[in-house]
Amino acid sequence: MERRPSVSQRIRSGRSWGEKRLRGYQWETSGLDIGSISSNMRAMWNRLHTARFKTLARQFPAVLILGPRQVGKTTLARTAFPKAPYLDLEQPGLRQLFTNDPLFQIESRLSGKTARLLLDEVQCVPDVFAALRGLIDRDRRRSGRFILLGSAQPTLIRQVSESLAGRVGILELDPLTVAEVAPGTPRRKWTDVWLRGGFPDALRGDFREWWENYLRTYLERDLPQLGVQADPLFLRRLLTMLAHAQSGMLNASSLGASLGVSHHTIARHLDILEQTYLIRRLPPYFRNVGKRLVKAPKVYLRDSGLLHHLLNLSSLDDVRNHPVHGASWETFVLEDIIRREKLRHPQAQFFFWRTADGAEIDLVIERGSTRVAVEIKAGRGDKIHAARVLERAMEDVGAKTGWILDQADGTDVLRPGLSRRGFAAEPEWLP
Repeated sequence: MERRPSVSQRIRSGRSWGEKRLRGYQWETSGLDIGSISSNMRAMWNRLHTARFKTLARQFPAVLILGPRQVGKTTLARTAFPKAPYLDLEQPGLRQLFTNDPLFQIESRLSGKTARLLLDEVQCVPDVFAALRGLIDRDRRRSGRFILLGSAQPTLIRQVSESLAGRVGILELDPLTVAEVAPGTPRRKWTDVWLRGGFPDALRGDFREWWENYLRTYLERDLPQLGVQADPLFLRRLLTMLAHAQSGMLNASSLGASLGVSHHTIARHLDILEQTYLIRRLPPYFRNVGKRLVKAPKVYLRDSGLLHHLLNLSSLDDVRNHPVHGASWETFVLEDIIRREKLRHPQAQFFFWRTADGAEIDLVIERGSTRVAVEIKAGRGDKIHAARVLERAMEDVGAKTGWILDQADGTDVLRPGLSRRGFAAEPEWLP
């Protein structure tokens, strides 16, 4: 009978007892050991973030992957570096070991041929950051040694800024885009991503059931772990109200009056929702053009699947027959563009533009001194009036190029510098 090694032997070796029997995998034993993914294991959908991730790993001693839970952070890291040992610090056994002596636990797993370590849910053990700083400073020339994963953005950003400033590259992992899903296995149409959203598990099965479980876990477990004292029922009501007002101007006083709280309470909870990747506040673009401009941000639920779930919409027919149809389409297209634009142009900034008399640009992309205007239409976008309105708005924001994106096929040049394009024509295309 094969004798099982002691806990101390397993810790020193960084290997699990089950590895000898299960080729290609390392399984956790009693929450103490490292798990690592097989080189034969591949993600269902190839992520566009992989190239950016590896670039950061070549440049910095550590890389931090931020993103909401279940967006695919672990899969990305373990697929990019399949031979690197993986540790989930949310596991009670590992958390206890790293809390007692994080420096020893890290050093013992970096010995020998191990050149890289994947640490998941690092915010669970704050002392890890000080230990990492010391190890990094011993040899700043070695890059990509530590891959850190975390879901709790407020805590992680504070810990990183205090301990690892200048030593870590940060990658924000977003839900899947159409460009990633279309060639994947199984292949999904852009309409599937619009309806279900971009979370991998929501695309694989019943997205309504998945989102309900996700929300319950987020409200009842994740937020309390972040130290957020909030009534889950209140937050659920707030999210539902935001869904009904999707892509509208933020009016915290109105939301507060509807929910029986102050606008300060609404603002505090919106901060939480934004920092945990559920909503986006898109700021207005300001330029001295002598016009009265809207100054409040627009608010979006970032994932169209969450939007549809909160509004009890289970099919695209339900979406198209609901008043939120236009805002849903705008959200889907806007988020898909922003997710890919951040990888192509990491320094790009995003705004909307609207005057008090109603002239509007749904998305202004600012790349340094260059601006691109994007208008998103649920109906066909080649109407003369829409083109003229956008052309005047482009002059106001200083955009040389403008696009109207809709659900139709093909591309049409409407005016010099202004074209209409079907969103689904080419998933990799950017304005």
